[in-house]
Amino acid sequence: MTRATLTIGTRGSELALWQARRVASLIAERLGTPCEIEVIHTRGDRIQNVSFQKMEGKGFFTKELQQALLDGTVDLVVHSLKDLPTEEPEGLAVAAIPERESPLDILLARKGLLQPAPADPLGLPPDSVLGTSSLRRASQALALSPSIRIKPLRGNVPTRVRKLREGLYDAILLAAAGATRLGLDLEGLDTLELPPEVMLPAPAQGALAIETRRNDPVFELLAPLDDISAGRTIRAERTLLQLLGGGCQVPFGCLANEESGGAIRLVAALGIIDEALIRAEVMRVAAVAQEPEEAARACHTALELAQHEIEER
Repeated sequence: MTRATLTIGTRGSELALWQARRVASLIAERLGTPCEIEVIHTRGDRIQNVSFQKMEGKGFFTKELQQALLDGTVDLVVHSLKDLPTEEPEGLAVAAIPERESPLDILLARKGLLQPAPADPLGLPPDSVLGTSSLRRASQALALSPSIRIKPLRGNVPTRVRKLREGLYDAILLAAAGATRLGLDLEGLDTLELPPEVMLPAPAQGALAIETRRNDPVFELLAPLDDISAGRTIRAERTLLQLLGGGCQVPFGCLANEESGGAIRLVAALGIIDEALIRAEVMRVAAVAQEPEEAARACHTALELAQHEIEER
């Protein structure tokens, strides 16, 4: 199957456009097909003054892209896979997950502020204002540093860094992949990459999803772009997310790795955080299984048991 040109739908942020251009480059290099890019504005882009946990529903950054696919106005769309709900609309499917960028989070702070230590891995002084609108990040940060203050932070990645430089926050949390892809200038800031032992990322963080119509020839065309190893680990993470019924409103993080012999090791964290974002507790579990779904089910069972123990206190 050949097409003269493929139309890629994407959000209009700097990061989303970088991701779409990256996929267009992969398609041109590996499949020999040129692409054009069409910007589609989503609900999450339009609403900037409301934190995610207060927004109803799911698919804040994906629904309009998926509708464009269903309407036939684009041939494929590119998502940050962590933004894509686990329930696919009828007729759509993820055709490929390319090689995954770092799944980790980074902590950015005013120069000289961070003093990390084994007993205090974030290294933030008491009363530091930490910017994030992610309940996952907020709960894990508060569990590590109860004396910090969480302040909601919205906007695209460069905007968040600008707000830090302007002094509106003492520190902010970002996905390492976004900073790397945009080649952000972080000169004059403290930068600390947070290993999964300190902060677990969102399911599928650092990965892209190329979504198409399930029965469209483009679905098969894109198969060479799929990274099978990344797909297995991400399947474990997203299966657990689905079992938890989660979205942006759930303070949940996890990370899967493929061990020697092909077994999947999945580590997960589920937070309990008060509405005022002042106190938090985090439950951590892990499981190893041959199949991604088995690892997800084992972690889900362990999280349910841990949650029951907390409720019984």
